[in-house]
Amino acid sequence: MKREKIMRVFWPIGFGIAFLLLWEFGIFHDLLNLKPFQLPIPSEIAITLFENYEQAFSDMLITVTGALIGLVIGSFIGFCIAVVATIFPKWGFGGMILVTALNAVPIVALSPIMNLWFTTGMFQKIGVVTVVCMAAMAINAYYGMNDLKPFSLDLMHSSAASRWHIFKKLRLPNSLPNVFTALRINIASAIIAAIISEYFATSTAGLGFGIKDNLRKAEMAMGWSYIVVASIAGVTLYLFIVLVERDVIKWHASQR
Repeated sequence: MKREKIMRVFWPIGFGIAFLLLWEFGIFHDLLNLKPFQLPIPSEIAITLFENYEQAFSDMLITVTGALIGLVIGSFIGFCIAVVATIFPKWGFGGMILVTALNAVPIVALSPIMNLWFTTGMFQKIGVVTVVCMAAMAINAYYGMNDLKPFSLDLMHSSAASRWHIFKKLRLPNSLPNVFTALRINIASAIIAAIISEYFATSTAGLGFGIKDNLRKAEMAMGWSYIVVASIAGVTLYLFIVLVERDVIKWHASQR
Protein backbone atom coordinates (compact mmCIF):
# COMPACT_ATOMS: atom_id res chain seq x y z
CA MET A 1 0.00 0.00 0.00
CA LYS A 2 2.82 2.37 0.92
CA ARG A 3 4.70 1.51 -2.26
CA GLU A 4 1.57 2.21 -4.28
CA LYS A 5 1.24 5.69 -2.73
CA ILE A 6 4.91 6.42 -3.44
CA MET A 7 4.56 5.38 -7.07
CA ARG A 8 1.41 7.47 -7.42
CA VAL A 9 3.50 10.54 -6.53
CA PHE A 10 6.67 9.43 -8.31
CA TRP A 11 5.23 9.00 -11.79
CA PRO A 12 3.80 12.53 -12.20
CA ILE A 13 6.95 14.12 -10.74
CA GLY A 14 9.19 11.93 -12.89
CA PHE A 15 7.20 12.75 -16.02
CA GLY A 16 7.39 16.48 -15.23
CA ILE A 17 11.18 16.38 -14.73
CA ALA A 18 11.67 14.39 -17.93
CA PHE A 19 9.48 16.87 -19.84
CA LEU A 20 11.49 19.85 -18.58
CA LEU A 21 14.82 18.15 -19.38
CA LEU A 22 13.73 17.39 -22.95
CA TRP A 23 12.67 21.02 -23.27
CA GLU A 24 15.84 22.39 -21.67
CA PHE A 25 18.19 20.44 -23.95
CA GLY A 26 16.37 21.43 -27.13
CA ILE A 27 14.75 18.11 -28.01
CA PHE A 28 11.39 19.79 -28.60
CA HIS A 29 13.09 22.45 -30.72
CA ASP A 30 14.49 19.75 -32.99
CA LEU A 31 11.22 17.82 -33.17
CA LEU A 32 9.10 20.89 -33.92
CA ASN A 33 11.76 22.74 -35.94
CA LEU A 34 11.68 25.76 -33.62
CA LYS A 35 14.31 28.39 -32.97
CA PRO A 36 15.38 29.23 -29.38
CA PHE A 37 13.78 32.69 -29.61
CA GLN A 38 10.47 31.09 -30.61
CA LEU A 39 10.42 28.71 -27.63
CA PRO A 40 12.66 29.85 -24.74
CA ILE A 41 14.13 27.10 -22.60
CA PRO A 42 12.92 26.66 -18.99
CA SER A 43 16.08 28.08 -17.42
CA GLU A 44 15.76 31.29 -19.45
CA ILE A 45 12.10 31.60 -18.49
CA ALA A 46 12.95 31.06 -14.81
CA ILE A 47 15.70 33.71 -14.87
CA THR A 48 13.40 36.21 -16.59
CA LEU A 49 10.64 35.54 -14.08
CA PHE A 50 13.06 35.98 -11.15
CA GLU A 51 14.23 39.31 -12.53
CA ASN A 52 10.67 40.57 -13.06
CA TYR A 53 8.80 38.78 -10.29
CA GLU A 54 7.38 41.97 -8.75
CA GLN A 55 5.61 43.01 -11.97
CA ALA A 56 4.49 39.45 -12.69
CA PHE A 57 3.12 39.03 -9.15
CA SER A 58 1.28 42.35 -9.36
CA ASP A 59 -0.35 41.39 -12.67
CA MET A 60 -1.21 37.96 -11.28
CA LEU A 61 -3.08 39.53 -8.35
CA ILE A 62 -5.14 41.66 -10.75
CA THR A 63 -6.09 38.66 -12.89
CA VAL A 64 -6.77 36.30 -9.98
CA THR A 65 -8.87 38.92 -8.15
CA GLY A 66 -11.17 39.37 -11.14
CA ALA A 67 -11.29 35.62 -11.73
CA LEU A 68 -12.23 34.83 -8.12
CA ILE A 69 -14.90 37.53 -7.90
CA GLY A 70 -16.45 36.35 -11.17
CA LEU A 71 -16.17 32.73 -10.00
CA VAL A 72 -18.05 33.45 -6.77
CA ILE A 73 -20.78 35.48 -8.49
CA GLY A 74 -21.19 33.06 -11.40
CA SER A 75 -21.21 29.97 -9.17
CA PHE A 76 -23.75 31.57 -6.82
CA ILE A 77 -26.09 32.51 -9.68
CA GLY A 78 -25.69 29.05 -11.22
CA PHE A 79 -26.48 27.38 -7.90
CA CYS A 80 -29.57 29.56 -7.44
CA ILE A 81 -30.78 28.62 -10.93
CA ALA A 82 -30.32 24.94 -10.05
CA VAL A 83 -32.32 25.42 -6.83
CA VAL A 84 -35.17 27.18 -8.65
CA ALA A 85 -35.17 24.54 -11.40
CA THR A 86 -35.38 21.82 -8.75
CA ILE A 87 -38.08 23.34 -6.56
CA PHE A 88 -40.12 24.87 -9.39
CA PRO A 89 -39.43 22.66 -12.43
CA LYS A 90 -41.84 24.47 -14.76
CA TRP A 91 -40.28 27.86 -14.04
CA GLY A 92 -36.68 26.86 -13.49
CA PHE A 93 -36.14 24.59 -16.47
CA GLY A 94 -36.22 27.60 -18.77
CA GLY A 95 -33.40 29.15 -16.76
CA MET A 96 -31.33 25.98 -17.19
CA ILE A 97 -31.82 26.15 -20.96
CA LEU A 98 -30.78 29.82 -21.00
CA VAL A 99 -27.63 29.14 -18.98
CA THR A 100 -26.72 26.24 -21.27
CA ALA A 101 -27.18 28.51 -24.28
CA LEU A 102 -24.93 31.17 -22.72
CA ASN A 103 -22.29 28.52 -22.14
CA ALA A 104 -22.14 27.94 -25.89
CA VAL A 105 -21.11 31.56 -26.56
CA PRO A 106 -17.31 31.74 -27.15
CA ILE A 107 -15.25 33.75 -24.67
CA VAL A 108 -13.71 35.76 -27.51
CA ALA A 109 -17.23 36.92 -28.39
CA LEU A 110 -18.21 37.73 -24.79
CA SER A 111 -15.14 39.86 -24.06
CA PRO A 112 -15.73 42.62 -26.67
CA ILE A 113 -19.41 42.75 -25.65
CA MET A 114 -18.52 43.16 -21.97
CA ASN A 115 -15.97 45.78 -22.97
CA LEU A 116 -18.82 47.88 -24.38
CA TRP A 117 -21.03 47.32 -21.34
CA PHE A 118 -18.53 48.20 -18.61
CA THR A 119 -16.20 51.17 -18.25
CA THR A 120 -13.30 49.38 -16.55
CA GLY A 121 -11.28 46.30 -17.42
CA MET A 122 -11.95 44.75 -14.00
CA PHE A 123 -15.73 44.87 -14.41
CA GLN A 124 -15.42 43.51 -17.92
CA LYS A 125 -13.30 40.64 -16.62
CA ILE A 126 -15.72 39.87 -13.79
CA GLY A 127 -18.63 39.89 -16.24
CA VAL A 128 -16.98 37.42 -18.61
CA VAL A 129 -15.94 35.07 -15.79
CA THR A 130 -19.43 35.25 -14.26
CA VAL A 131 -21.11 34.13 -17.48
CA VAL A 132 -18.54 31.37 -18.05
CA CYS A 133 -18.90 29.93 -14.54
CA MET A 134 -22.70 29.91 -14.34
CA ALA A 135 -23.37 26.92 -16.59
CA ALA A 136 -21.03 24.39 -14.98
CA MET A 137 -22.41 25.14 -11.52
CA ALA A 138 -26.06 25.17 -12.61
CA ILE A 139 -25.82 21.88 -14.49
CA ASN A 140 -23.78 20.02 -11.86
CA ALA A 141 -25.80 21.31 -8.90
CA TYR A 142 -29.09 20.51 -10.63
CA TYR A 143 -27.91 16.97 -11.33
CA GLY A 144 -26.80 16.51 -7.72
CA MET A 145 -30.11 17.75 -6.33
CA ASN A 146 -32.17 15.44 -8.51
CA ASP A 147 -30.02 12.30 -8.81
CA LEU A 148 -31.18 10.89 -5.47
CA LYS A 149 -30.77 7.42 -4.06
CA PRO A 150 -33.69 5.03 -4.74
CA PHE A 151 -36.62 5.47 -2.37
CA SER A 152 -34.91 8.29 -0.42
CA LEU A 153 -37.40 10.87 -1.69
CA ASP A 154 -40.29 8.47 -1.04
CA LEU A 155 -39.06 8.01 2.52
CA MET A 156 -39.04 11.78 3.09
CA HIS A 157 -42.56 12.07 1.69
CA SER A 158 -43.77 9.20 3.89
CA SER A 159 -42.62 11.14 6.96
CA ALA A 160 -44.55 14.22 5.76
CA ALA A 161 -41.35 16.23 5.27
CA SER A 162 -41.82 19.73 3.91
CA ARG A 163 -40.27 20.91 0.66
CA TRP A 164 -37.70 22.96 2.61
CA HIS A 165 -36.87 20.00 4.86
CA ILE A 166 -36.36 17.76 1.84
CA PHE A 167 -34.07 20.34 0.27
CA LYS A 168 -32.06 20.90 3.47
CA LYS A 169 -31.69 17.27 4.55
CA LEU A 170 -31.62 15.42 1.23
CA ARG A 171 -31.10 17.48 -1.91
CA LEU A 172 -28.46 19.91 -0.61
CA PRO A 173 -26.12 17.30 0.96
CA ASN A 174 -26.52 15.09 -2.10
CA SER A 175 -25.49 17.97 -4.38
CA LEU A 176 -22.28 18.92 -2.53
CA PRO A 177 -19.96 16.52 -4.43
CA ASN A 178 -21.34 17.89 -7.70
CA VAL A 179 -20.95 21.47 -6.46
CA PHE A 180 -17.26 20.88 -5.75
CA THR A 181 -16.87 19.24 -9.15
CA ALA A 182 -18.28 22.42 -10.69
CA LEU A 183 -15.92 24.56 -8.59
CA ARG A 184 -12.92 22.56 -9.78
CA ILE A 185 -14.05 23.03 -13.37
CA ASN A 186 -14.73 26.72 -12.80
CA ILE A 187 -11.29 27.43 -11.31
CA ALA A 188 -9.60 26.64 -14.61
CA SER A 189 -12.37 28.27 -16.63
CA ALA A 190 -12.22 31.45 -14.52
CA ILE A 191 -8.46 31.89 -14.99
CA ILE A 192 -8.71 31.27 -18.74
CA ALA A 193 -11.69 33.61 -19.13
CA ALA A 194 -9.98 36.37 -17.11
CA ILE A 195 -6.80 36.14 -19.19
CA ILE A 196 -8.68 36.15 -22.50
CA SER A 197 -10.84 39.10 -21.40
CA GLU A 198 -7.65 41.09 -20.70
CA TYR A 199 -6.70 40.74 -24.36
CA PHE A 200 -9.66 42.97 -25.24
CA ALA A 201 -9.67 45.25 -22.18
CA THR A 202 -8.55 48.87 -22.32
CA SER A 203 -6.48 48.45 -19.13
CA THR A 204 -2.74 47.83 -19.27
CA ALA A 205 -2.44 45.34 -16.42
CA GLY A 206 -3.06 41.66 -15.78
CA LEU A 207 -1.56 38.43 -17.01
CA GLY A 208 -3.53 38.49 -20.26
CA PHE A 209 -2.25 41.93 -21.18
CA GLY A 210 1.28 40.96 -20.12
CA ILE A 211 1.27 37.86 -22.33
CA LYS A 212 -0.13 39.77 -25.31
CA ASP A 213 2.17 42.77 -24.89
CA ASN A 214 5.38 40.80 -24.40
CA LEU A 215 4.74 38.38 -27.24
CA ARG A 216 3.86 41.33 -29.50
CA LYS A 217 7.23 42.89 -28.66
CA ALA A 218 8.96 39.52 -29.28
CA GLU A 219 10.01 39.29 -25.60
CA MET A 220 9.25 35.60 -25.63
CA ALA A 221 10.89 34.68 -22.33
CA MET A 222 8.86 37.31 -20.47
CA GLY A 223 5.67 36.23 -22.22
CA TRP A 224 6.30 32.62 -21.25
CA SER A 225 7.06 33.65 -17.67
CA TYR A 226 3.55 35.12 -17.48
CA ILE A 227 2.17 31.84 -18.82
CA VAL A 228 4.05 29.98 -16.07
CA VAL A 229 2.66 32.35 -13.41
CA ALA A 230 -0.88 31.81 -14.74
CA SER A 231 -0.38 28.03 -14.56
CA ILE A 232 0.95 28.22 -10.99
CA ALA A 233 -2.01 30.38 -9.93
CA GLY A 234 -4.49 27.97 -11.50
CA VAL A 235 -2.91 24.87 -9.92
CA THR A 236 -2.72 26.56 -6.51
CA LEU A 237 -6.39 27.54 -6.55
CA TYR A 238 -7.36 24.08 -7.77
CA LEU A 239 -5.47 22.42 -4.90
CA PHE A 240 -7.15 24.79 -2.45
CA ILE A 241 -10.59 23.68 -3.69
CA VAL A 242 -9.53 20.03 -3.40
CA LEU A 243 -8.41 20.51 0.21
CA VAL A 244 -11.65 22.27 1.14
CA GLU A 245 -13.62 19.51 -0.57
CA ARG A 246 -11.87 16.81 1.45
CA ASP A 247 -12.76 18.58 4.68
CA VAL A 248 -16.36 19.49 3.82
CA ILE A 249 -17.52 16.18 2.29
CA LYS A 250 -15.18 13.74 4.02
CA TRP A 251 -18.26 11.55 4.58
CA HIS A 252 -18.63 10.98 0.85
CA ALA A 253 -17.31 7.79 -0.80
CA SER A 254 -15.08 9.79 -3.17
CA GLN A 255 -12.97 11.04 -0.23
CA ARG A 256 -12.29 7.64 1.34
